[in-house]
Amino acid sequence: MAIVTGLGTSWNLPNYAGELFAADCAQTPLLSMTGGLTGGRQTLSSEFPTAVLFDYPEASQPAISEEASVTAPESTLIVREQETNVVQIHQEVVNLTYMKMSNSGAMSGLNSTAANSVEDEKAFQIQHKLIKIARDVEHSFLNGVYSKATSAAGANQTRGLIELTKSGTTIDAEGAALSKTLLDMLYRQMAENGAYFDNMVMFLPAYQKQALTELYANQFNATMSTRETIGGVSINQIETDFFRMGVVWDRFMPKDTILIADVAHIAPVFQAVPEKGVLFEEPLAKTGASDMIQIYGQIGLAHGPAFLHGSVTNLATE
Repeated sequence: MAIVTGLGTSWNLPNYAGELFAADCAQTPLLSMTGGLTGGRQTLSSEFPTAVLFDYPEASQPAISEEASVTAPESTLIVREQETNVVQIHQEVVNLTYMKMSNSGAMSGLNSTAANSVEDEKAFQIQHKLIKIARDVEHSFLNGVYSKATSAAGANQTRGLIELTKSGTTIDAEGAALSKTLLDMLYRQMAENGAYFDNMVMFLPAYQKQALTELYANQFNATMSTRETIGGVSINQIETDFFRMGVVWDRFMPKDTILIADVAHIAPVFQAVPEKGVLFEEPLAKTGASDMIQIYGQIGLAHGPAFLHGSVTNLATE
């Protein structure tokens, strides 16, 4: 579908009769289950902490004699380290002429009996700009590559979960098909690396979701249900040796990757603009017979430490 850049007029935004359908998806599963654009946390700084990490010494059996115990050993202390992420700017503008906003009765295309499917152009454009922002947030929370601005000319970019797992628990499938061996290896490595397993969800693209269902259906010799006229198998929850996990198809996942995330430790983070809020619309300077509105927000991902999550990358996609 075409996108109009600049001013929206009666000529480049024609009205049509009929039911509206978006050509792209509006579902954002990760964002929705972690608070959406109206939930989450707030920060007073563009950079915010995601975790404070520390390690215990390797477990060992002490060998302290009675004689040695009368002299205290040398002091050892646990050092902590802070990890951070940043909020990124989301900014959209709608600019409509007065004529366009007045012209809801002027129809294009076939419209013999039906009414205009969009009676309020401004409301329509603002609503779908918010959906665009939600889509961009979902994409960023999954695929975002971290960048911290060092000047006003630089752009903050929030770290996504897939990049985060590359510093924690991840397996490179090297082009192999999704298999129970790969999954069991990931579960085991996550357990060994200290994952908490509080509320685990697997996010998959379409091909890997079908591969997963086929994998577990074959593993347990599952057969199609024959109740009434319903047939088929869909794996929506997995019980592992270490945790129970929901399974979610997410259109914004890369085709060759699966992600296992502990959503109990994930939240969107919003940086409010004083006296305006965290995601707001406001009029921009008027220069004539049009309304220009901007939608603005500063949003990042609180993802916790990397060892909570895991991924398999470079899977076969056909």
